[in-house]
Amino acid sequence: HVFRKRLAKFARPRSNGLIAIRMQEGEHLVNVALTEGDEDVMLVASNGKVVRFRESAVRVMGRTARGVRGMKVAEGEEVIALIVPQQDGQLLTASENGYGKRTDVAEFPTKGRGTQGVIGMVVNERNGTLVGATQVFGGEDIMLISNQGTLVRTRVDEVSCLGRNTQGVSVMHPP
Repeated sequence: HVFRKRLAKFARPRSNGLIAIRMQEGEHLVNVALTEGDEDVMLVASNGKVVRFRESAVRVMGRTARGVRGMKVAEGEEVIALIVPQQDGQLLTASENGYGKRTDVAEFPTKGRGTQGVIGMVVNERNGTLVGATQVFGGEDIMLISNQGTLVRTRVDEVSCLGRNTQGVSVMHPP
């Protein structure tokens, strides 16, 4: 689910906090982003799909609202990232088997919310599912950490910039 809330609703927190959203068992919060009210939003799923839609497609809700569907995902798949794309940004994706790539955010069309999205990175036996996605601009360093604790630090510019419907390159060798 996607939620859009006015920041002013959180201006006077109570000593015991405020309920920001209500979630059902098994749901978890992926990300929170501050926006100007007229931006695009991108959701990335573990099956490699990406949906991009206008923020205005989600109405402003009260603090305890249930939200609306942002992306249609299959059973066993989940949304792994929320990104507010910026000009000259690139989507950096990483898969469970150590493959990754950068793709210009301009390659992702703005469509309606609630769809399955378009391919952002090919998910197959070689790559495995997507486990991470973030927006980069070049010049940054990134750290990749495996579930066994292996850490790799590299420059973003060393990760190949490829089109949407591609597999990516090895960025971390599985142990």
